[in-house]
Parts: sequence; C-alpha cells; structure tokens
Amino acid sequence: MSEQTIALVTGANKGIGYEIAAGLGALGWRVGVGARDAQRRDTAVDKLRAAGVDAFGVPLDVTDDASVAAAAELIADRAGGLDVLVNNAAITGGMPQAPTTVAPATVRDVVDTNVIGVIRVTNAMLPMLRASASPRIVNMSSTVGSLTLQSTPGAETGPISAAYAVSKSLLNAVTIQYVKELGDTNILINSGCPGFTATDLNGFRGIRTPQQGAAIAIHLATLPDDGPTGGFFDDAGTVPW
Repeated sequence: MSEQTIALVTGANKGIGYEIAAGLGALGWRVGVGARDAQRRDTAVDKLRAAGVDAFGVPLDVTDDASVAAAAELIADRAGGLDVLVNNAAITGGMPQAPTTVAPATVRDVVDTNVIGVIRVTNAMLPMLRASASPRIVNMSSTVGSLTLQSTPGAETGPISAAYAVSKSLLNAVTIQYVKELGDTNILINSGCPGFTATDLNGFRGIRTPQQGAAIAIHLATLPDDGPTGGFFDDAGTVPW
C-alpha cells in the first residue's frame, strides 16, 4: 500500500464531485476521478493536474457491474489500493415527481444510480478499503432524504419528490446497514449533505458554490481514527434521520 492516501470520488468530472477531488488533492492525496463521460473525465483530470493535484481518470458507470469491476481493477493497478471512497454520483430523474404521477421507471432509474450504484461501487472497493490503515466511506446524501424533516410542518425540504428524495432516504438507510455490518472494522462510514448547491443537478438554482458543497465530504473523508461513524452530517453538524 502506498504511503500516499488514495481516494476515489464518483461523479467527479464536474460540480461538487470535482471540488471534492480538488480539495482532497490539495491535501497531497492521489485522487481517482470517477466518471462515465470520457471527454469530461479527461478534461477534469487535466484541470486537476494543472492545479497540482495527483489525479487519474477512472472510467466508471455506477449502474454497470462490469464497469465497476474494471474500475476496481484499475485503481488496484494504478494506485495499489484505496483508502477513501466518496460516493457522489447521483441523478434527480427530473421534476416534477409527484408520487401519484411519477413514472415507475423514473423511480427505478434514480434508485439504480443513487442507491444500488453506491452498493455496487462500495462492495467492489471494499477489499481495498479493508486493507487500508484509515479507511473512510462518505455517502453524499441530502437533507431532502431526512424523514424527520420531511414530516416536520414548515421544514424546507424542496419540492415533493417521489424518486430523488426517496432515493436519499434509502441511501441513508443503506449507510446504516453498512455501519452495522462493518462495525467490527476500522472503516468510518457516514452520510453527508452538501446543502443547496448550484449545480446542473438543480439547474444551478442552489445558493451555495460547489466548493462550499464539497466541504462536508472533505471533512468526513479526513476524520481522525476516533471520529464518528454511522452519522448524517452537514456543515452545521448532525442532520436528523
């Protein structure tokens, strides 16, 4: 295992994912830029390298078993292991998503990327993470997935969303199950919310910059060995489940 910390960020070719990669790279880490689109991935890697980041591209479609397996092999070959996984890749499925009218296929597609994709990638990378001295898994979630906030009158949880918000609730539930199964390991696993960040995911309507949105992931990726696990956090602290 390299003495240099190795991280993989999924969906890292733009927006919050790119800024997470940049932030971790600024710490001297070697960062795998996971993305489906080859051109955007190469452009992101070139930009990161120009900024002094030790970045390398990782072709990765989180919805495809073969792609994820190949990505794990590439990281093992190129970097010799993995210390930190940031599951950032996600889609909204488009709005509106009223539960009475949403197409079941939309829900299926969103869950396939935002939840099953996380399971697929995490399981493929887990053997390398288990071998790390200080492994971390960060699942990029959202406060719109908080059932507590969704059921609190007057709480700001965005539009009614039977696919995207539900996928983030499910991701939080999956995160807890990983924590329970891996509780006897040294892997710290947490969910993080970037806040309402201006990205193409929301048509750039957000009020936070991608760099601000990346801060929670960088914080959770760099937790000390006695840091929290099994939590849901944003910049202000703990988010209710």
